Amino acid sequence: MAEDLKIVQRCVDVVSVKACNEANFPSRSPPNWWTEELSILDVEFLGKIISAMKKRGAKALTLANALVTYTERNLRDLVRDHSGNGTKSLDLDDSDLRSRQREHLQSIVSLLPSEKAAFPINFLCCLLRSAIFLKVSNSCKNELEKRISAILEHVTVDDLLVLSFTYDGERLFDLESVRRIISGFVEKEKTMAVFSGGDFKDNCSTGMQRVAKTVDVYLGEIATYGELSISKFNGIAILVPKGARKVDDDLYRAIDIYLKAHPNLDEIEREKVCSVMDTLKLSYEARLHASQNKRLPVQIVLHALYYDQLKLRSGVDERSTPELGVGNTRHQLQKTDVSLIRENEALRTELMKMKLFISDMQKNNNNQGTSAKGGPRKPTFFSSMSKTLGKLNPFRHGSKDTSHIDENVGVDITKPRRRRFSIS
Repeated sequence: MAEDLKIVQRCVDVVSVKACNEANFPSRSPPNWWTEELSILDVEFLGKIISAMKKRGAKALTLANALVTYTERNLRDLVRDHSGNGTKSLDLDDSDLRSRQREHLQSIVSLLPSEKAAFPINFLCCLLRSAIFLKVSNSCKNELEKRISAILEHVTVDDLLVLSFTYDGERLFDLESVRRIISGFVEKEKTMAVFSGGDFKDNCSTGMQRVAKTVDVYLGEIATYGELSISKFNGIAILVPKGARKVDDDLYRAIDIYLKAHPNLDEIEREKVCSVMDTLKLSYEARLHASQNKRLPVQIVLHALYYDQLKLRSGVDERSTPELGVGNTRHQLQKTDVSLIRENEALRTELMKMKLFISDMQKNNNNQGTSAKGGPRKPTFFSSMSKTLGKLNPFRHGSKDTSHIDENVGVDITKPRRRRFSIS
């Protein structure tokens, strides 16, 4: 009957008009009082009002405010506030309640306006944690992950920690969502760099650099947990492009915390953990700490000491100009690499000459054997060379006084020892 008379639709129209007017011209305090009034409705009717407000040109932020208030009121034990502090004692056995909450959350996500930046990122992170806990559909989770990834430059360490831990904060909860969110943001940055004609590897945006620092600090926060495997730790660290980190001090701190929390790792496992770090990009203080850090593998300690020596030789005060110090050290290493390449090329050339010379000698020996059977031998290279050297011998005439030697007396002529000549 009500549907036939379009009573519901008329109520929706009136409510949407009043909500739009209050959003634009608040009549009382607080200005968002109308969002509290809408939060008592069923989610189905809320959807109709949101749709009507969109048709009347309501701003995305206005709709977002209404949805945030509605979510906080109707999913109170899951999303209490934007810090992610929900109720610690959740009734995990109440399957009916969780089922209703799951449907509620999926309906709310379907009402989110298309503008990615309409919601604060901390609210979206709280919403995603609730979605993971309630085991909502993959499409619902993916939608929330995409929205967070689109505005990840505004994320804080606490926002990422909200996604990673259980509601009581005692154990790691979900790292795959964090990994997908960071990966999506990096892919977006790559695409933007391609369209702008820039080099993504060397020149990362300010947002990418901010995310890199946040991720490194986040790794330091979760590194203390024993259930965090090396593959998961490295899997998140390598998502950030190396060019986004001006210095690796925060990453080194996270690695050091991880090694301290996992003392039973062998040398190979510790090297694997440290493989995500560039020792060249450590500051003077961090490299000094690394050179004395017994938890690090020997190879990393040697690298730190070696780079310190290079910096001392280059005469750069890195404490005042850390980026310049990194550049000069790289230049020094490049010069060393070039000299090694040249030496290798010279050795390779000499080796080829030796092979050709030996090949020529073998051919000459074969020719000598053939000519000995068929006729008089042709002078070889060594025979002609020995004759020439004999003519040039300064002691050939009168070098020894042999006038007193009787021709009939036998002379003990000792055959000289054959010497081995090497061609260098």
